[in-house]
Amino acid sequence: MVIVEIGGTVGDVENAYFLEAMRELAYEEGPNSVCFVALTYVLEPKTLGEQKSKAAQLGIKRLMELGIQPHIIACRADNPVSEKVRQKIAQYTNVPMERVFSMHDCESIYVIPGMLREAGLDFEVIRLLELDRRVDLMHERKAWLEWCDFVDRIKIVRHEVKIGITGKYTSLRDSYASIIHALEHSGVHLATQVHIEWIDTSTVTDANVAEKLAGLHGIIVPGGFGVRGTNGKMACIRYARENRLPFLGICFGFQLAVIEFARHVCSLPHANSSELDPQSKTTVIDILPEQKKIEGLGGNMRLGGKDVILTENTITWRLFGQKSSVRMRFRHRFEVVPEFIEVLTRHGLVFSGKAPDHPIMQVLELPDHPYFLGTQAHPCLTSKPLRPQPLFLGLVAAARKFAYPAQDIPNAVSAAEIILKQTSPSDNAADGEKLCQTRKKIKARS
Repeated sequence: MVIVEIGGTVGDVENAYFLEAMRELAYEEGPNSVCFVALTYVLEPKTLGEQKSKAAQLGIKRLMELGIQPHIIACRADNPVSEKVRQKIAQYTNVPMERVFSMHDCESIYVIPGMLREAGLDFEVIRLLELDRRVDLMHERKAWLEWCDFVDRIKIVRHEVKIGITGKYTSLRDSYASIIHALEHSGVHLATQVHIEWIDTSTVTDANVAEKLAGLHGIIVPGGFGVRGTNGKMACIRYARENRLPFLGICFGFQLAVIEFARHVCSLPHANSSELDPQSKTTVIDILPEQKKIEGLGGNMRLGGKDVILTENTITWRLFGQKSSVRMRFRHRFEVVPEFIEVLTRHGLVFSGKAPDHPIMQVLELPDHPYFLGTQAHPCLTSKPLRPQPLFLGLVAAARKFAYPAQDIPNAVSAAEIILKQTSPSDNAADGEKLCQTRKKIKARS
């Protein structure tokens, strides 16, 4: 099954080609092969005090003019969409009333699957696509219990932490949407409310970094391109390293952590990246010679899923359940220059994740730091509500330990290991009953 989302407004020239492609796809695949779900917005002007469906009707009418008949209509609104409004939309769009669904604002996006199931839309989709015979009811019941267990955990908050996202795109929060969700997933499993503080690194300097990061229990230095804000990011990395503040560097954050370590620990004051300074005489981050020979689509950028070999007895190795290798998603071009690996490791930096067949460093850590990790990958892209990403899980656990030093709280690795064992897939037939008992206990505690 393939799920395709087309954004924008029907009628915009930007998405016209995609809508036509979907119309042709439905025609070519034939009946019961495609299910169209139209998302519309039901207005509720405060001056009128009632919901109006005319705008929604006109939007879906425009979609039908393009040759697409929606099978399901999801109605976004501030409040539950009334039955009267749903009837009007159903009547003017030729969609049965039971498939016009109120998707109003709620406390968490993670309760929406329950709303969909309660409305019976999951079985409507199965019926529309004629998938009835392919449904494994026992597996479906187990999966649903796991999801309900996760939703129940959202309401349980025992600790609160503040984690700063230090970047230069902080004015556009959608730039870091996957990071936000990865933190949410980890926070739920650790019964910890994660509050995000946005730090614009273009305003951070060595002189004010302590003030900018005051009150935080951990920081993330995410990916990015270009020179602007890099000095501020390195100031944040240095502060985290020297003050034992939990740190996670992602992609560009990994590269800047290497540069910062080379400058202030390895006594290489002019260490830099060829991306930031092409004339640098101490280039510790660069495009590898074999990459420069690559031509074609994507050029020399490393894209997609890649295997990562983990070093035993490292923090990363333990976070990933002591696996010898894992698969992660990448999107980067610059690497640690192999000639500097020896001097970096000699001064204490550990490269705990490497590419299988090339001298490409993928994960770094400081073993004497509570939590100082960086990766060339984008681990946030593989985080799931029921399977939190280990590196983010470790960061939130370390931030929790940092925020409550007087409490007997497991350290980052121990806490992550406990959660990952609980969330690892299992074929045990008794899992369904265990989840039922767990849900009862969670509700009793909350």
